[in-house]
Amino acid sequence: MDIVLDIAKKAKACTYFISEAKTAEKNRVLKSISEELVFKSAQIIQENKKDLIKSKKEGISESLLDRLRLDENRIEKIAQSINQVIEFTDPVGEVIFGYNLPNGLILTNVRVPLGVVGIIYEARPNVTVDASVLCLKSGNCVILRGSSHAINTNKKLVDIMRDALEKNGFPPDIIQIIPTVEKEDAIKLMQLREYVDVLIPRGGKSLIDSVIENSKVPVIETGIGNCHIYVDNHLENMNKEVIANIIVNAKTQRPSVCNAAEKLIIHQDVAEEILPFVLEKLEGKGVRLKGCPLARNICPSLEDASEEDWYEEYLDLVMAVKIVKDIKEAINHINHYGSHHSDAIITSSYENCILFTRAIDSSTVYVNASTRFTDGGEFGMGAEIGISTQKLHWRGPMGLRELTTNKFIVYGSGHIRE
Repeated sequence: MDIVLDIAKKAKACTYFISEAKTAEKNRVLKSISEELVFKSAQIIQENKKDLIKSKKEGISESLLDRLRLDENRIEKIAQSINQVIEFTDPVGEVIFGYNLPNGLILTNVRVPLGVVGIIYEARPNVTVDASVLCLKSGNCVILRGSSHAINTNKKLVDIMRDALEKNGFPPDIIQIIPTVEKEDAIKLMQLREYVDVLIPRGGKSLIDSVIENSKVPVIETGIGNCHIYVDNHLENMNKEVIANIIVNAKTQRPSVCNAAEKLIIHQDVAEEILPFVLEKLEGKGVRLKGCPLARNICPSLEDASEEDWYEEYLDLVMAVKIVKDIKEAINHINHYGSHHSDAIITSSYENCILFTRAIDSSTVYVNASTRFTDGGEFGMGAEIGISTQKLHWRGPMGLRELTTNKFIVYGSGHIRE
């Protein structure tokens, strides 16, 4: 038996049921999932420990281990995020626009589910729950394909969610996981255009590139986060402590996530004053620092930054520093080397603020704020399926509405076209 094909066929068969489910019914299932995850947290942690022990033996980085690790507090937060999704308006059936045509036809455009959503992701078991509950609430079926590092945790989480579906009269196959770790099975999922409506990869560049290259199914890229902070030369009435706090928060608050800042760019006119002060704060947090030749002239302790560094998403306590002659060089550098995720400017200049926000080609652009806010929860959207860095069909955090598409519904009374 072809396991992946069987899973895809079962998912497709459930799309009619979930797309027609009433909001109250979906919310009842979500509430049940939230309660069961907390109630069975000890079982989840037990399976998670197996994954952690195996992954440590395989030598994965501390940042990936942090993403993989679950404890009671993290499970409680996952459950709370489900309760937030319950509170959000159900997007299915929402009228996007509508009007009466001159010929008497009544035209409406409404939100409908995407159908079957495939999620291919790395060692983040919270994605297992986030993706499932968002797909469920937005009327979609979901096929999950996590990494080998989290296989035991993911299976347990899916078992709990499927039980909650069944207890509430929903087909359990609305949520499914590919139970194998072979790459061939992931590629099979990418080929099943007849059954899978969209694929969403969540992970590093190699994973995303692999999905794009192998998939026959439409892909929404939730890209890597090579995020930048540019310190402008207009800093009138701006405190150095505030500037440093923004940069330190963006880099160190949680370095293993995609919206952590990886690069610091500073205007040459303020570099000698600002750079040593900021680097001292970063070094105090254990950040390993690299720099361009100009930055190393100011701070000789910096390691040499290579050409590859400017493209790199470190996901760790590492940061590279670049000195530029003006804001246009900063913009060109970010647009060339960046990942179009989240980038920030620190400035007191209104003109430069407008220029930066218009010219930077990223999903989210900040002014005088940390990049760490690019998150569905922080944006008031609740749990997210990922941060899209492409231009179709959405950019930025993807919540419930972004897991729907549109349908035209036209009402007539015997109308025919002449």
